[in-house]
Amino acid sequence: MIRADLAGELRRHADADEQARIGCIQTGELGDLSRIDADNTAWVKTVIAKHGWPGFSLVGSQGADDAWLLVQHADRDPEFQRQALDLLISAVEAGEAPARHLAYLTDRVLVSEGKPQLYGTQYTDEGDILQPRPVQDLKGLDERRVAMGLDTAAAYDRRMRMRYEN
Repeated sequence: MIRADLAGELRRHADADEQARIGCIQTGELGDLSRIDADNTAWVKTVIAKHGWPGFSLVGSQGADDAWLLVQHADRDPEFQRQALDLLISAVEAGEAPARHLAYLTDRVLVSEGKPQLYGTQYTDEGDILQPRPVQDLKGLDERRVAMGLDTAAAYDRRMRMRYEN
């Protein structure tokens, strides 16, 4: 049974995350982002400790997206992201979360560990040039992406560059 209360709280935290990121983009200042990320990370850790991965049957599709977003942005706690990744793998295998979430979080964890990513989802803008972070086995990249429900690397790259330029 879906927990509407928990899904609503996930939405509230994800909205705060989004507003802080929009503020950073608009002003070029970090503002409240660090505090909001820390608060959201602490909160989602308690949710996961109590319920496991917040999947479709617990919080619905939007709630699952929101939970993933909060974990994806918990970069100041890479150990937690790694632990959450293990739970997300099981959730995807059980049909409780979309494979695309797994692709993004896998890449985020690999990049934080200094390893090449698998799915090409993580970019850097060093030197004011947007580029994908290193990817292992570029030849098989599109095949891996499609298997996870993602578009091709070229289509994603175009979308990322359009977002970056605006």
